[in-house]
Amino acid sequence: MARHADDDAVVFDLVDDEGRRTASSAPPSVEGEDAPGEGAPDGDGPGEAGPASGGPRPAGDPARAAVRRRRTLVGALVVAAVLGTGLVVDGVRDAARAEQIRSVRGGVVDVSAPLDEVWAWRGAVGSRRAFVRGEGNQVAALGPFLAFESDGGLLALRAASGEEGWTVPLGEDPDCGPTGYLGWSGVATEVLVCLQGSGAEREVFTVGPDGVASAPRALDAGDEQRYGYARPGPEGTVLRARRIGPEPADGDGAQCPDEGECSGTVAAGRDLLLRAEDALTGEERWSAVVPFRAMAAEGCRAGPFLPWDGRDDIVRSGEHLDPEGFGARIEPGLVQVWGCGFRAGVTADGAVLMMEGVPGFASVVGLDTGGYVAQTIAQRYAGRMDSALYSPDGAAVRKVAGTLNRPQTTDDPRAATLLSTEPPGGRLRSYAADGTQRWDVAVRDGTAQFLAQVDRTVVTTTWTGGVRGLDLDTGAVRWTWRTQGGLYDWPYESSYVSQAFTDGQSLLLLLESGSGDQGLVSLDVASGELVWDGTSSHVLTPKPDTMLLAVDGNLLEVSLDGVRRLG
Repeated sequence: MARHADDDAVVFDLVDDEGRRTASSAPPSVEGEDAPGEGAPDGDGPGEAGPASGGPRPAGDPARAAVRRRRTLVGALVVAAVLGTGLVVDGVRDAARAEQIRSVRGGVVDVSAPLDEVWAWRGAVGSRRAFVRGEGNQVAALGPFLAFESDGGLLALRAASGEEGWTVPLGEDPDCGPTGYLGWSGVATEVLVCLQGSGAEREVFTVGPDGVASAPRALDAGDEQRYGYARPGPEGTVLRARRIGPEPADGDGAQCPDEGECSGTVAAGRDLLLRAEDALTGEERWSAVVPFRAMAAEGCRAGPFLPWDGRDDIVRSGEHLDPEGFGARIEPGLVQVWGCGFRAGVTADGAVLMMEGVPGFASVVGLDTGGYVAQTIAQRYAGRMDSALYSPDGAAVRKVAGTLNRPQTTDDPRAATLLSTEPPGGRLRSYAADGTQRWDVAVRDGTAQFLAQVDRTVVTTTWTGGVRGLDLDTGAVRWTWRTQGGLYDWPYESSYVSQAFTDGQSLLLLLESGSGDQGLVSLDVASGELVWDGTSSHVLTPKPDTMLLAVDGNLLEVSLDGVRRLG
């Protein structure tokens, strides 16, 4: 296949049918799985399901044939390039595929061969404020760079080479964003907004991928009184937020005792005003009101959440209810706010996405199509999840029972497939971005996680280690693979897949065991066959708070004290 050695050079690897993409001659095992039949993705999918990977494939198996055709074409392409034949056009297409992979979430240019360390950078990753809050390694993908605060400056590392592309000095009490870390919906942004200084000396400037900072703009001290404390927002904005409206009267009977559960309902409270102003000019772009709604007392309990103004929230004796407190998580395309009386997402254009459900258990993610999905726990002790799908302009599209998820990685920049799981047992359903249901199949394990949508294949996994490739259009099973049985070097039985990346042909999986060990494997998307097993390579850093992410087609490992590229 074609792979990028660094930024620009395309290198063609000549691979025969028995080469490194088939390093393991034994097929992936599905020991303990039932034989495929009709009805469910774990063997009972609709239509004609391919053979499970635990047994030999017939010579005419279409998935195996597709792999062989692709490898043969790659070999022929190299010869054609040397001889000047017309097949060189396929090289251009392969290079175009690699460039497309750079632009998609979870896209890594080449994961078809075992990975090793390409470069390493040592230093603090994240601001001092983030470390104090336990939010280290907050980063942003800014074009070809990984950007983050480090030792009093904003630093950018070129993802391909590890070179320090630029550094922007920061003043007192800096706060740059939007940034993200493992578990957030995204870290890619076109511009970073940095605030620095305090009180009347507070100012703001922006930084783009070229590392050029705009001229600082002094913030109007009166705006904090009128609109609230300033935070860096998405798309080159400064965000402000404060409670508005008359103070509610006491006497609703809600309480949270020192011991035991909260009781009662906080029936009245104040709304939240959220205002976005242009970071360069200070002009208002939009403002939105998040309305207060009656909330069970447990959703208004004072606690160690991170308040909007950044100060530590210390709970003192007798202060168990906090009807005025609120906090937020600011992402490149979305702001999630929470407080007594609301759980909501606010889009980068100011549309408010309200979330209904158990107080304190809600989240919103942005979709590749521009829409959004909100998830809430509908019944606390039953653990039942509900999801709501929104259009790009924030309009409600439909409600879905269960957990509605997007893929972790895809080869399609506008991947529009969503999967809903409804445990226990239950159903696995596929939806289009407009809410249209495509298919509905029965599953034995209702905890399926949506790993990938690649090459017209949907890949899911369960917490027990099962991985399945399903037909994107029908939900029929194409292949199955199991973490425990498909590896030679993974000694742990309680393993599961936590992250996925793709180059459009192979799928890189991060495996984790119940004891905390981690390892990498690569599967062929067309067949589910094991391409390579890196579970004993020890290429990953065994540290807590370490994450893998893709930046400009490069796989980076980010920890609190450094960054490494694996390739």
